[in-house]
Amino acid sequence: MATTTTERARHDWTLEEIESIYTTPLVELIFRAQSIHREHHRPSEIQGCMLLSIKTGGCPEDCAYCSQSAHYETGVARQALMTVEETLAAARRAQAKGATRFCMGAAWRSVPQGAAFERVLEMVRGVRAFGMEACCTLGMLTSEQAEALAAAGLSAYNHNLDTSPEFYGQIIHTRTYQDRLDTLARVRRAGINLCCGGIIGMGEDRAARYGLLHQLAVLRPHPESVPINLLMPVAGTPLADESPLDPLELVRTIATARVLMPRSMVRLSAGRISLSEEAQALCFMAGANSVFLGDKLLTTLNPGDADTRLFEKLGVRLARGADVVG
Repeated sequence: MATTTTERARHDWTLEEIESIYTTPLVELIFRAQSIHREHHRPSEIQGCMLLSIKTGGCPEDCAYCSQSAHYETGVARQALMTVEETLAAARRAQAKGATRFCMGAAWRSVPQGAAFERVLEMVRGVRAFGMEACCTLGMLTSEQAEALAAAGLSAYNHNLDTSPEFYGQIIHTRTYQDRLDTLARVRRAGINLCCGGIIGMGEDRAARYGLLHQLAVLRPHPESVPINLLMPVAGTPLADESPLDPLELVRTIATARVLMPRSMVRLSAGRISLSEEAQALCFMAGANSVFLGDKLLTTLNPGDADTRLFEKLGVRLARGADVVG
């Protein structure tokens, strides 16, 4: 599908332009985003993904939102790296539920060398052999590790920026923003598609959301996959008592992401369990075209079987086949 001359993909967006888009009257913003969405994506189709925690807890990072940080008492039990057999069995179950993308997450600061990494590579090869897209989120990685993941057939690597550079220091202290950008660059050089987004509702103001979207929209190329997460407060973390964000701010964030990055898959990710069906419908109208299936997203709750009823009500269907689009 060709881009129009007025809504072609750009990488030179300014913060002022992003603010202007984000603050457009909501009905107009959704209409613009939906129009762009229809140029590049099937409007009644949603990709189903499944995210599995293959190594849980004990992460040395201090991300203020995270249930798996070793810095906080959250009640999440540490679990060693799963076996290849366990992981591939979970991938098979995900495929049976309609997922075409299987994502594997490990609570590491950076990818370890040796047997653990070799096991992850075997997992990737196994998932790809099923005809599914394979995505990993393993923390920081070296150029050599990125190349090994590419050789194993990894479809995409997830490494979120989380928020704007200006707000980042209020959320994380154990890893710099530049560390994250450096990892993204290594993934790109290895030829792996990029899955990169952020979290809203962490106490940031709108300017921080503009800043996050700006960082994503000026990447060349845009991330093929842009997960937009809504904070799920976890007891024991510094953000446990954060007030819920107005869901319409999530709709605005998704719609703006769709305008800025027309071809990207915009993934309505964590936090759906707190959204009404109407709020989720608005997110899909605003350009979200992927969700995580199942009743758990790493260690937090996810809608599970409620998705089947929601999709039936909305008249949307899960995409079939793995297109390796982002």
